[in-house]
Amino acid sequence: MDWLLHADTTTEKLLVMVVAILLFVAVMSIILFAVDRPKSPPRWIVTVGFLGPALLLILFGLVYPGLRTIYSSFFDRNGQNFVGFDNYAKAFGQDQFQQVLTNTALWVILVPLVSTFLGLLYAVLVDRTRFEKLAKVLIFLPMAISMVGAGIIWKFVYEFRPAQQNIPQVGLLNQILVWLGLDPQQFLLNQPLNTFFLIAVMIWIQTGFAMTILSAAIKAIPDDIVEAARLDGLSGVGMFRSITVPSIRPALVVVVTTIAMGTLKVFDIVRTMTGGNYGTSVVANEFYTQSFRQNEQGFGAALAVVLFVFVIPIVMYNVRQLRITEEIR
Repeated sequence: MDWLLHADTTTEKLLVMVVAILLFVAVMSIILFAVDRPKSPPRWIVTVGFLGPALLLILFGLVYPGLRTIYSSFFDRNGQNFVGFDNYAKAFGQDQFQQVLTNTALWVILVPLVSTFLGLLYAVLVDRTRFEKLAKVLIFLPMAISMVGAGIIWKFVYEFRPAQQNIPQVGLLNQILVWLGLDPQQFLLNQPLNTFFLIAVMIWIQTGFAMTILSAAIKAIPDDIVEAARLDGLSGVGMFRSITVPSIRPALVVVVTTIAMGTLKVFDIVRTMTGGNYGTSVVANEFYTQSFRQNEQGFGAALAVVLFVFVIPIVMYNVRQLRITEEIR
């Protein structure tokens, strides 16, 4: 059985995968057989049958890897020598990684707020209009594109060609600048604006998600509330501020926190468009670089822990707001 734990070749890894699948099927079959027997099984068997697989998956797929990562973050790159909090001091002490943390903060602040604002604005403007379905499809389309695909598309949009060489511009944005009589710009190289141009790609993707959720929430507002507000003389901005926003507040919280958690883990766009160079790296990209490119296992684990710690306040806020909403109801 030792080869199962130390599979190196492709064939051995495939065999390990097949064994794991067969083992999972066998365990699930035993559990389902015990639960679905003709005679009523004891209550504890039913409880274990339904909760056991989920708890095992959480234990071996989340808890154990998390604890292992925290443990590894206190060791050196080879995982042999205990270094204490040196990896964390390196993450927060060096200028390079302070820039990484600053970029990550910009992503987490700007993407959820701007995406949610644009999605809400668009949902309100197209609500019950003649071309509502078509308008929503056009905004939602970026959600159907992978992050890597979106990164490649926008890399072409930002593409730069020197003006003095009289070469036609490949990038749409630089071609527009040339038509306006301006010089083309290296959007992905010039700091710190290049980070904001990358953030714009994520906003372009997430606005469709925000619009879809918030549009559904707006349509769920009872008609009698809307009619009563109109009888009281509310319309336009007053209706939006006093009726629409308070009514969809739970949906707003879900959208903002969901986008924030997704943005905190952003990797594909940065890796595809700049590779994390030119001062654009974020925590998730740096974790990949340190762990798999530079073999800094301890430092990479520390960055993974930092990323996990950043997620916790967002999750706690989301849970708290949902509890408040349930109490109001």
